[in-house]
Amino acid sequence: MSFLTGKNILIVGVANKHSIAAGIAGAMKEQGANLALTYQNERLGKKVIALSEEWNCDLCLPCDVSNDEEIDKTFEEISKSWDGIDCIVHAVGFAPSNELDGNFADVTTREGFKIAHDVSSYSFVALAKAGRKAMQGRNGSLITLSYLGSQRTLPNYNVMGLAKASLEASVRYLAVSLGEEGTRVNAISAGPIKTLAAQGVKNFRKMLTYNESRAPLKKNVTINEVGNAAAFLASDLASGITGETLYVDAGYNITAMGSLEEVN
Repeated sequence: MSFLTGKNILIVGVANKHSIAAGIAGAMKEQGANLALTYQNERLGKKVIALSEEWNCDLCLPCDVSNDEEIDKTFEEISKSWDGIDCIVHAVGFAPSNELDGNFADVTTREGFKIAHDVSSYSFVALAKAGRKAMQGRNGSLITLSYLGSQRTLPNYNVMGLAKASLEASVRYLAVSLGEEGTRVNAISAGPIKTLAAQGVKNFRKMLTYNESRAPLKKNVTINEVGNAAAFLASDLASGITGETLYVDAGYNITAMGSLEEVN
């Protein structure tokens, strides 16, 4: 039997078949999970609906995570089909593209800061609050996606680095807040992957090349590798893990410098 058989899992933030959320959905479906997907708007809806049909998902719903009414409506619709939710995957991140290009002090604005933190960080808390009742008594889990820019500076990542730091802090606070109810809360800090969201970061291709050259495994990770890690965290195999950030980045996060052979 697959280790997610019978689990009801909501995945928020699928954009297309190349997104990390799609990799997570594919891995979880392979392990027997029942899936519900959400999409942000009509523009993305057709692609996500097509994916949901391919994966034989139970539900595919619109959900703008910056709108509490839409979040509540999403859970109301899910309650009509499922008796509860075992896992919520938050795969959402956004900041205005003009704030992801240039010197941090030059390009960051109050409005951009608000947007990045609302969509990329608070939305995880909002989903946890809205889905709390559906998850009680199921020993389930919440999973979100972070990046190394939460801990270290990276060119052009700028305000998203601050938002991801906030997101990782929310993982720890939610883990304590929901732990007595049996709900685990964790983050996956994935290495750079060529996705629709990543295209907003200037010189992202160079980041991929640099990451591959410095990572101990000498490669970049795939959406499938991140998906497998998420499937593990959602399962009972990870029943003793909460409040953690799991790095799935081919080991890049442990390195401090490259090979000394490169130094003249």
